[in-house]
Amino acid sequence: MQIVEFTAGSLRFADAVPPQAPADGFVWIYLERPELAARLPELQAAAQRLGGSPLLDVHAKDLANEAHPSHYDATSVYDLVIFRRLATVAEGQRDASAQAPIPSAFARIDSRAVGFAVFDRLLISVHPPGCQTAVGFIERLAADARLSVDATAITRTRMPQAPADLALHMINAMVDSYLELRKELTRALEHAQGELLRPDPPQDTWGALMHARQRLHLLQELCEEQQDAMQEWLDTLRELPLAAYAPETPLAQHRRDQLMARARDVMEHIDRVLHHARRLEQSAETVVQIHFSAQGHRTNDTMRTLTAVTAVFLPLNLFTGFFGMNFDHLPLIHSTAGMWVALALLIALAAGILVLFWRRRYLSRKQ
Repeated sequence: MQIVEFTAGSLRFADAVPPQAPADGFVWIYLERPELAARLPELQAAAQRLGGSPLLDVHAKDLANEAHPSHYDATSVYDLVIFRRLATVAEGQRDASAQAPIPSAFARIDSRAVGFAVFDRLLISVHPPGCQTAVGFIERLAADARLSVDATAITRTRMPQAPADLALHMINAMVDSYLELRKELTRALEHAQGELLRPDPPQDTWGALMHARQRLHLLQELCEEQQDAMQEWLDTLRELPLAAYAPETPLAQHRRDQLMARARDVMEHIDRVLHHARRLEQSAETVVQIHFSAQGHRTNDTMRTLTAVTAVFLPLNLFTGFFGMNFDHLPLIHSTAGMWVALALLIALAAGILVLFWRRRYLSRKQ
């Protein structure tokens, strides 16, 4: 469990939960989900002391549930936000280890639940093991704070002003990880499309494509759940009175506008991910249709060739069948040159039919 105090544009790491929240800042407590059960009494005491109320038992269970969907709930004291982030590369590789032919990009379309309990001056976040969202965010903020103190320069990253602002920063980073995966997903799907358009696609291509479609359905469901959760939170932020943001009315209005703008930005990013997932799913459906169209075209081409060959030999069979009848009086039947004349007629007939078919492009691949 890590404890960070944010005060007046700076931050400080603490070894223990402070007795009270800073007057001009807030406290962030973040921990990994496996240690939540052991730290829950300490966490409840900190929530009571710094936030004014302990976590409800049902909300504590929600934070501990790694399979919980994206969700929003509120009490009179704090907001609870469950947001599912994208699996990391290592997590995606572990998930795909049992299904080797599946492209790693689509194997990464899996999610891990991150929970936030947002108080007025306290933020509690529960992350899956090895989550880089919180660690990377803290490292960036710490580097900016050191730059500001040592070099007296303007910080590159604006320090969060409130627990809700910090939570929205991390949620926005989670959504951006989905956006960063778009090019990889597009390349993987294009590769599967190229394989399916080959005359003899590999056996595992269909399985990989079906898995990709399932993952894209999962991504759409994740985005819809995220949209619902963020929309409910945005409605709550919009309905809160100005006194909930700051005592001074101009500052309160500014902070509320900032939070709502960031929440709308997160919603817009989720919309972009959802739009891209739907476009990829349409592309997957299109490549299946193109595959069957190409297969039908190849079948038609083969049948056209076989039909033309049959049409060439059918008159020849009729010709030979005529001279094979058991009659004594047939043309050329007793002539010494009859066989050569018949052979020449057969060749001429076959050549005439081939020329006719070629001129009508029955034997040509270019239609």
